[in-house]
Amino acid sequence: MKRPLIAGNWKMNLDRKAALALAVGVADGAKEQGDVDWLVCPPSVYLDAVGRELANSPVSLGAQNAYHEANGAFTGELSMAMLTDVGCRYVILGHSERRHVLGETNEDIQRKVAAALDAGLTPIVCVGELLEERDAGRTIEVVSAQFDGSLKDLSAEEVHACVLAYEPVWAIGTGRVASPEQAQEVHSDLRKLVADRYNSGVAAAVRILYGGSVKPGNAGDLLGQTDIDGALVGGASLTAEDFLGIGRAVAS
Repeated sequence: MKRPLIAGNWKMNLDRKAALALAVGVADGAKEQGDVDWLVCPPSVYLDAVGRELANSPVSLGAQNAYHEANGAFTGELSMAMLTDVGCRYVILGHSERRHVLGETNEDIQRKVAAALDAGLTPIVCVGELLEERDAGRTIEVVSAQFDGSLKDLSAEEVHACVLAYEPVWAIGTGRVASPEQAQEVHSDLRKLVADRYNSGVAAAVRILYGGSVKPGNAGDLLGQTDIDGALVGGASLTAEDFLGIGRAVAS
């Protein structure tokens, strides 16, 4: 059984004081829960400071995004090397807000995934459908297209080094959650897709997270499903009590 990964995406929230206090709270609580892997992804301006608070703790540091070029005249962007320089081990790529609010394409994400792997970072590659796509019965069609486009030309070994995250867009920040059965169905389809595109060994080994209004109260049922290996948590990651509670629910 794979160790669950509980990843907190703080998005564009918190000030420096609150970010550092949250990091301390998560780090302290995580020391008592050694049966899951912990990750927090603060806003980029706080990465260095939060990373210092997480030093010598079981909590890894990740970024919410980065650019595919190594350096150059790309105002406002961050390179993968900059992330590793401040201690990041993970980077979230292809989050629905990057795709649907900021217009990133599968091609954009694929270039970022390749750059992250080259830098030694673990990409958390997000896929998921809009409400109208689910209602039209196109969930697996959409997820498959995002998977194929975002991981294009990667080897089996490179895909093994990634984490996948299924996040139904209609369940992110809405309070509406996919049922455990709905989430498991898509996770199972994703794992079959990995086996079909690569091999059964990679499919069995790759971690697939669920993201979409995960809270302590529903985490146990969601993450107790066979093919769900952890959570990509948004709003509930902004308080240490809720975030740690998700880990406790999964481990219980």
